[in-house]
Amino acid sequence: MNDTSGARVEPKQLAARVLANIERVMSGQNPAVQKAVAAFLGGGHVLLEDNPGTGKTTLAKALARSVGAEFKRVQFTPDLLPSDILGVSVFNPRDQTFQFYAGPIFTQILLADEVNRASPRTQSALLEAMAEGQVSIEGRTYALDEMFFVIATQNPVEFRGTYPLPEAQMDRFALRLSLGYVSAETEVEILSAQEQQHPLDTIEPCIGVEDVRRLRRAVKDVRISTELKRYAVDLARATRAASSVQLGAGPRASLALARMAQALALVRGAEFVTPDLVREMAVPVLAHRLVLDPQAKFSGATPQEVVANVLRAVPVPA
Repeated sequence: MNDTSGARVEPKQLAARVLANIERVMSGQNPAVQKAVAAFLGGGHVLLEDNPGTGKTTLAKALARSVGAEFKRVQFTPDLLPSDILGVSVFNPRDQTFQFYAGPIFTQILLADEVNRASPRTQSALLEAMAEGQVSIEGRTYALDEMFFVIATQNPVEFRGTYPLPEAQMDRFALRLSLGYVSAETEVEILSAQEQQHPLDTIEPCIGVEDVRRLRRAVKDVRISTELKRYAVDLARATRAASSVQLGAGPRASLALARMAQALALVRGAEFVTPDLVREMAVPVLAHRLVLDPQAKFSGATPQEVVANVLRAVPVPA
């Protein structure tokens, strides 16, 4: 996308446009929005774990509208079947052939709402899509859009009638984020902003699909030193050796940590990755991949605390 003078817009300016557009409807949640946009531009999926009414669906819709992407939402329930997500072939008796009807997974941005309410069989329907950008249906493989991006949500306080995501599924999410509650002043501003209509209704695309492709290429070009790559690896490896951890972060986690730090640098207009960016992304990238041993969980330990301890223990590159 070019400006009115015909000059080519820099990637960091394009990223700033997207961020500013989303923040028109996501007041007071700048750090989480930045990380969600970074995940999208870095090619990773996001798990939003937060209380109802904190803006999870609004964030997904605002992102999709800001980049002019196709958006679909699936409400996960215990009776949801894999075919409800992937699609199904229906026999046409007139010409004696099967016709495939694509499911909602064939989109660019997918909101998987309350993903932990569906059965493990249905949850696994997302696994191949998130890992490989394709789905296998009735012996045939269908490629998904190259922009395919999943924002999944789950409620952290209600566990009755839910199916916890397995480790393999959790590992497919680049980040786990929490939006949290805004301040009282911001909440009053939100009430005022929605007196006549929801601000989301006024959101228009500020960049195009081709700009997203440019931004994703630009993320890979953000400079990250060999020392910081090693730092990301050391942080992931340190979780495997932590005394309270049964299953630590694998190589996919260190790769995600480096890539998400590059993406966050681009979103913030930086030319290169700093140790602070890697440290800031460590908990969102690593914590949800850890499995604590039963004794540690019983004593009240959390994956976030484990990663925080690792950050204190692993030397920061000079």
